[in-house]
Amino acid sequence: MVKPHRKATQGAKKPTKKEAVSCDLHQLSDDDDIPTMRASLLGWYDKNKRDLPWRRQLKNKDVNQRAYAVWVSEMMLQQTQVATVIDYYNRWMDRWPTVEKLDAATLEEVNEMWSGLGYYSRGRRLHEGAQKVVTELDGQMPRTAESLLKELPGVGRYTAGAIASIAYNQVTGVVDGNVIRVLARLRVIGADSSSPQVMEVMWSLADRLVDRERPGDFNQAMMELGATVCTPKNPSCGDCPVRGLCRAYQQVETEKKKSANKLEKMLTKKVKTSCSVQDIEEVQKGCCLCLTKEDPWDSSLGVTNYPRKAKKKPPREEKTAVAIVSCAEESETKFLIVQRPETGLLAGMWEFPSVQVEKDSQSEARKSMIDSYLKQTLGLQFGTVERRSCVGEVVHIFSHIHQTYMVEAFTVEQGGEESRTVIEEAPPTRWVTRSELQGAALSTAMRKVFKAYEASQSKPQGPVSGNSARAKVSKKRKRNSPLSNGGDKKKQLALDSFFKPKAVKS
Repeated sequence: MVKPHRKATQGAKKPTKKEAVSCDLHQLSDDDDIPTMRASLLGWYDKNKRDLPWRRQLKNKDVNQRAYAVWVSEMMLQQTQVATVIDYYNRWMDRWPTVEKLDAATLEEVNEMWSGLGYYSRGRRLHEGAQKVVTELDGQMPRTAESLLKELPGVGRYTAGAIASIAYNQVTGVVDGNVIRVLARLRVIGADSSSPQVMEVMWSLADRLVDRERPGDFNQAMMELGATVCTPKNPSCGDCPVRGLCRAYQQVETEKKKSANKLEKMLTKKVKTSCSVQDIEEVQKGCCLCLTKEDPWDSSLGVTNYPRKAKKKPPREEKTAVAIVSCAEESETKFLIVQRPETGLLAGMWEFPSVQVEKDSQSEARKSMIDSYLKQTLGLQFGTVERRSCVGEVVHIFSHIHQTYMVEAFTVEQGGEESRTVIEEAPPTRWVTRSELQGAALSTAMRKVFKAYEASQSKPQGPVSGNSARAKVSKKRKRNSPLSNGGDKKKQLALDSFFKPKAVKS
């Protein structure tokens, strides 16, 4: 008995005012392309899918638990590689295996768990979403892509579609970076893949392609293909299960045949590819999805001609003065950290006292600004300041900021609690040990700063004289010399016969 096909939902699709005008080159055939694509891709996925911890959760009969597990994994995987996410995911699910457990956690605990994973608003959104599910939705996760998009903070169109299709088997496509790359190559979409018009085309293709019986597996298969085979650089086209339908691949093969045959005109007339690839010059005039004349096909790039993205704006450059303030307390060294505001970049995370400075600021000016921040913003006054030294510069690249931290360090006699001036709306501060610092909700950037500080502390005291340094190099060379170790003198003489010694300047 043939099962009736379920109608694909459009998820959280937002209608556009103007449909994209494109040529047939970018279309899919319902009679041939789509059934072949589904069967080939799912067959490949069943044999080659990676064993990932969130996929094991899909065996859980509790649909609410399945949705929560997928939600956590999808939030973590945004802008983050699978290899990095696995450990964080396992620790998260061990600590908060259900949405109720996450609801009971504090934001501080969530930030500590998320520390080092980057894009820290994701963890905060998960926590806010869990609180809403428990308090407003009776502990039940939303059941459709539309309701997920509407109810859960931080959940966009892709994440909603992923949760709905994978956890609930809702027939809806998904579009992420991997899917964009696969679709762009399958149907030679050379226009800017980040433009709203092209994104709507991608969503339309994804919704048409998704398998009606196994939508979750199909969507995962598309993403798996993009992540492991149809990669941004050096794709493994020979291992691709759908290369017969890939017009970018067929274009490459056609170009190879043309290059190998001097009778190009005859070849163009006689050779037909399996998916009727059109030459780039023959596309419909004014097509909004083809490669542009300004950025045409490059034979050296092969299938990686697709997708094309608009050039990113360079990140703005910022400089920040950072102070590692330490004190000795009961034979332990403690460090001062400050909590960032609850909104904005790295919201709610902890950092060493930091002040943004001008790009051309000098050392004394930075010291003055740090001192003013400690006193006027934090209300801290220290007695004796010892060993104030420059650690150096630490560079960290955020998605939109090229940040340079100008790091200094100094030691104070006591923690500063006794000499604190109460200042309204002063950010929270803490004195923490090294071990406590490791578990604190510090950003990756601040961990790099502390690593640079520790490296500076481990350097030998006092500069090494130039003569001493040269003596060490000289001894090292002598030990490694074949002649000094009784090596083969004949080989050394043979080398000497080819090279004349260089004159040494006094």
